[in-house]
Amino acid sequence: MLDAALLLLRDVSGGLLAGHGAQKAFGSFEGPGPEGTRGFMQVLGFRPPHIWGRVAGLSELVGGSLTALGALSPIGPIVAIAPMVMATTTAHWGKPIWATQGGAELPVVNIAAFTTLAVTGPGALSVDRALGIRVPRWMVGLTVAGVAAGTAYALATRQTSPAPPQALDDEREREAVAAAAAASQEREVELHAARDEAARRRPAVEGR
Repeated sequence: MLDAALLLLRDVSGGLLAGHGAQKAFGSFEGPGPEGTRGFMQVLGFRPPHIWGRVAGLSELVGGSLTALGALSPIGPIVAIAPMVMATTTAHWGKPIWATQGGAELPVVNIAAFTTLAVTGPGALSVDRALGIRVPRWMVGLTVAGVAAGTAYALATRQTSPAPPQALDDEREREAVAAAAAASQEREVELHAARDEAARRRPAVEGR
């Protein structure tokens, strides 16, 4: 039962994170793709935004995939923790914890899940167990050091703005206003066309 539970936890948390990374890296699953991710990173203050966008997408894709497969454990969960820490301390920072209020509820749950998997291991129903793979301790230590250093560097060099989440909200608001204006203009054109058609038909009706 424990191995089945670990498999479920790995596949759900790792698989969804890998899909999230594919959205960023390739635009899969109707995701933002590299260009949209670059813009998001720019709003959050990461420079250069295209580099950090790729790092974010690949860390989610690679970390999530390794976790879901139970391969090279605990490297996958350790790598997967990094983007969750970044999301918590940037996009969701300063808000109530709940996801309904834009908070870090989901990243925090993911951090707990990936930490658990890093400590317990992937279980028997995994690639590591099937192939007899055991990652050396020095490689695990190197991964932890690299992830910690990369996360610290990203946060230290980030150009913070007064309210990055508000900037994102403003951008969405501008897009919504533009869409509404376009729809209103289209309706106005259709109304004028209907009026012109009615005016053309009126003389013919009156002449009968």
